[in-house]
Amino acid sequence: MSPTTTRPSWTSWDAPAERWLLSGFRREGQARSVLLELASRIVFPTVLVLSLYLLFAGHDRAGGGFSGGLVAGQAFLLRHLAGGRMDDSSIVSMRPPVLIGSGLTIACASAFLPLLFGGQLLETTIYKFGVPLLGEIKFVSSIVLDTGVYLLIVGVVLDLLRTLGSGIEADVEAAARGLQ
Repeated sequence: MSPTTTRPSWTSWDAPAERWLLSGFRREGQARSVLLELASRIVFPTVLVLSLYLLFAGHDRAGGGFSGGLVAGQAFLLRHLAGGRMDDSSIVSMRPPVLIGSGLTIACASAFLPLLFGGQLLETTIYKFGVPLLGEIKFVSSIVLDTGVYLLIVGVVLDLLRTLGSGIEADVEAAARGLQ
């Protein structure tokens, strides 16, 4: 018996779990930009972290959830441009209407919750507490409203990409089939 060499499974480029650019295997060669796909894979997580920073940094001022949601929406738009509608479902496992409904529910609940405790509509409360080794931590209740707005904006952007983007791609694919 002669010794045979076998490649370990982690070096197989054909295994679905090992594919880093999933959309590259689903789209035709002339309809893809490898540079844009690669750049979007690198930039996407960074832009999402920036959007979360904007969400949490702006929590004691107005607009943190809205600006963070818009930046996250731009990240999802970049991924959609690079990978198309096939890549959208692999980014977010939740459906856009669920994100929209969750965001709207959280935002409305946090706006009306102070009324139950004798406060005013959209009243903000600041909680300060000390944590050993970290010092004093400040929690502002308006972060809950901003989180709801963030989810609402991201859900709307994903829904727009799903509906408008898929229609545009279907037209492009039909035109490409007609030219062949």
